[in-house]
Amino acid sequence: MEELRSFSPSLRFFIQLTNDIQTGVMLQYVFIVILSVIVYRLGFAKKLSIGKNIVIYFSLCVGCVLMLFFSYALPIAEGLGVAALLLIVYKIRLHQSKRQTQKEVTGGK
Repeated sequence: MEELRSFSPSLRFFIQLTNDIQTGVMLQYVFIVILSVIVYRLGFAKKLSIGKNIVIYFSLCVGCVLMLFFSYALPIAEGLGVAALLLIVYKIRLHQSKRQTQKEVTGGK
């Protein structure tokens, strides 16, 4: 297990979980794609046609391959997780703020 010390913590976790480097790397890729989709949807997504969405998500999956290579030494998945949590908190606060403004406009009903 000494050879795993050079990997990032999340990649090390997936490798130890599966006891196989190839499967661990695939799980890391899926994890990065899921977190990237969450960050994209919460922070940047607009209403687009289905064709444009297909192009965007395909590009996102291809870009995640590059992030997978970086994740061997850098905490890419951890950073995406923090970004997702911050965007979730932001969206919750934004929703609460809009609801509060709506109550003030309608007279507190």
